[in-house]
Amino acid sequence: MNTITKWLILLALIFTAISFYSYGNSTGMFIFIILGFLFEAAFWLKLINRKKKRSST
Repeated sequence: MNTITKWLILLALIFTAISFYSYGNSTGMFIFIILGFLFEAAFWLKLINRKKKRSST
């Protein structure tokens, strides 16, 4: 995956999380706050995701 694609996915994830948080707070629907949390978690996991190198034995 190239760098631009990774950053676009990260931007979409955080924008979606913020949108769900905002909508959940304005309407009082807790499900949207949970969805915001899930998208934020996906953002952080994608941001710090590192591939493990295989050791040749």
